[in-house]
Amino acid sequence: MRINLTKKQIVNSIYMQIGFSKKISESLLEDVFQIILNNLALNKKVKIAKFGTFSVRNKNERIGRNPKTMEVKIISSRKVILFKPSKEFKKYINND
Repeated sequence: MRINLTKKQIVNSIYMQIGFSKKISESLLEDVFQIILNNLALNKKVKIAKFGTFSVRNKNERIGRNPKTMEVKIISSRKVILFKPSKEFKKYINND
């Protein structure tokens, strides 16, 4: 069973653990997200200690094929966001 963590739950967690108001907690979380997004938009890496690294990679244009119809199409070039977890994060997830 998959349980999703929502932004509202993160804001409530910040509110309960740190004691900031919910409005300030939400603003703080939004600011963190905005910093990450702005740096990724500038093609900068974002490293968060003991968590991981976000980066942007360019994918070249390539040929794709619809498996049902075997129709060939060109897949346009685009940017994709990569996340590489840190060693500590991997270790925590694997309970080592």
